[in-house]
Amino acid sequence: MSASSETPIDEPLSAGDEASKAVSKKAAKKEAAKLEKLRRRQEAAAEAAISSLNVEDDPLSANYGDVPLSDLQSKEAKDVANWTQVGSLTGELKDKYVILRGRIQTIRAVAKKMAFLVVREKGFTVQCVVSEQPELVSRQMVKYVVGLSRESIVDVEGVVSVPNVAIKGATQQVEIQVRKVYCISKAMPSLPINIEDAARSEAEIEKALQAGEQLVRVNQDTRLNYRVLDMRTPANQGIFRIQCQVGTIFRQFLLSEGFVEIHTPKLIGGSSEGGASVFRLDYKGQPACLAQSPQLHKQMSICGDFGRVFEIGPVFRAEDSFTHRHLCEFTGLDVEMEIKTHYSEVMDIVDRLFVSMFDSMNQNCKKELEAIDKQYPFEPLKYLRNTLRLTFEEGIQMLKDAGVEIDPLGDLNTEAERKLGRLVLEKYGTEFYILHRYPLSVRPFYTMPCHDNPTYSNSFDVFIRGEEIISGAQRVHVPEFLTERAQACGIDVKTIETYIDSFRYGAPPHGGFGVGLERVVMLFCGLNNIRKTSLFPRDPQRIAP
Repeated sequence: MSASSETPIDEPLSAGDEASKAVSKKAAKKEAAKLEKLRRRQEAAAEAAISSLNVEDDPLSANYGDVPLSDLQSKEAKDVANWTQVGSLTGELKDKYVILRGRIQTIRAVAKKMAFLVVREKGFTVQCVVSEQPELVSRQMVKYVVGLSRESIVDVEGVVSVPNVAIKGATQQVEIQVRKVYCISKAMPSLPINIEDAARSEAEIEKALQAGEQLVRVNQDTRLNYRVLDMRTPANQGIFRIQCQVGTIFRQFLLSEGFVEIHTPKLIGGSSEGGASVFRLDYKGQPACLAQSPQLHKQMSICGDFGRVFEIGPVFRAEDSFTHRHLCEFTGLDVEMEIKTHYSEVMDIVDRLFVSMFDSMNQNCKKELEAIDKQYPFEPLKYLRNTLRLTFEEGIQMLKDAGVEIDPLGDLNTEAERKLGRLVLEKYGTEFYILHRYPLSVRPFYTMPCHDNPTYSNSFDVFIRGEEIISGAQRVHVPEFLTERAQACGIDVKTIETYIDSFRYGAPPHGGFGVGLERVVMLFCGLNNIRKTSLFPRDPQRIAP
C-alpha cells in the first residue's frame, strides 16, 4: 500500500460480524436491565450495612469513613513524600508504616472480624488485611470496609508484613495490616462492565466453555462505550504506556539527530493530499477542511531553513473505511529533512529510529508487554539490526515466484502485503522491512520520479508483520514540475498556490515520511484491531465518548 495512512484499503465487516453485533446489542440491553436491578439491590444493602455500623458508639470511628467534600477541596497542603505507591511495596518495607491510595479491586469478608481487600494503583495490586484488634481496628471498621463498592478510591494506612506463602491475587508479595481506611470517591455499586471481565483473555473464556462454565465476554463496542472502565485493565494500562514510550523515543531520537519539532495548522484551505476523503467545513465564509497530514507545511518549513523537522499531532481522514487498521482521526508521527545526495538518507533515519524504538520497548516495557501478552497473546517482533531494503520490483518478483498474480505497476492490496510479509519472514527472518522505488502512478503528486525510469519514484513504504505502517519519499521541490504533477493528479492548483510559491524562493532537495502512532503500537504488540491502541477511537460510526 502506497501512502501510510494515506490511501485506505477497505476490509468490510462480514455478515457474521454484523449479525453478532445485532445480537450483542440485544444482549447488552438485557444485561443493562439486569445490572440496574442488581445496582438497586446492592445500594440498599450498602445503606443497610452502613446504618448498622453504630459509628457513634465506636471509639475508633476516626480511623475510617467517607472523606467529606470540604476535605478534598485542597483544604490543606501536606507533604506527599510520605505516600507510597503500590508498585513500590516490597519486602524491604517490612514493619514500616505506609500510606497509599488506590482503587478497591476486590473485597472478601472472612466472618465478622476480618476482611481482605485488594487495592490497585497503576496496574499494581496489593492485598490489605482488615482484622479486628483491640485499640486498633474495630468490628465496625471491618463492616465499613465490607460495605464499600469495588472501584471506589480509598486511602489506606497500615503496616507492611511479608506472609510465608505466595500471594496469588496481587502483584505485590507483601500485605498491608490496615490501621486506617478512608473512602475518597465511591464507585456505583453496580458497574456497566466489570474490570475482571474486561481483563479476561479469549483463551480463558474458551477454556471455561469447554469445562461447561460460561464467562462474560466484553465485546469491543461495550468496551469503547465505557472506555473509562476499560482503560483500567492491565493490558490497556500496558498498551497506552507503551504508546507513550513510542512517542517519547520518536521525539528524543530525532532531537538527538538535529531535528526541530514543529506544530502545523490543522485547519487548511483546500486539501493537503487531494481527493474526496477530507472533512470539509466552513471557515468564516470560506471553504476549508481538516488537514489530512502536515505534509505541505512541513515541506514549507524545510524551505524556511529548519533543515530537519518533525511533528507529533492529529491527522484526519474522512474515508468510510470499516477495517481493523483505519481511523478517521489518528496521531501522526511526521518527519521531513533536507537530502544531500540520495533519498536513502531518509530511509537511514527510519532504519535507526525504529530499531532504537523496538530495542527500547523490549528493554524498558517488559511488565507492560507481559500484561498485554497475558490478555492478547503475541510473538515478539522479529527485526534485523540493519533493516532489510527491497525494491518494489524485487517484492513483485517474490510474489510472482510464489504464484501470486499481480499488476507490476499497481499498488499492493492488503492480501499481497501480508503474503509478501510471510515470504520476507521465511527468506530473511524479519517482520520489519522497507520496500522502495514504488510506481509513480500510485504515489501522491509531490513524489519525485526516479532519475533512471520515470515510471517509478523515489519513494518507500515500511512494513511490520505484513502490514504497511510508514509511507515516505523524496519530494518534488521544483515549482514548475510540482504544478505539472498536481494538475496531472487532478488537484486545483489555486488551492495550493501558497505551497507551490514557497518553492519559488529557493528550495533544497528534501524528503520525509509519516507513520500512525496507533498502528505502530498495534503491530508491535500483535493486536488485531487499531481501536485497541486508540484511547478514544474515531471511526465512521463512533464520535463518543
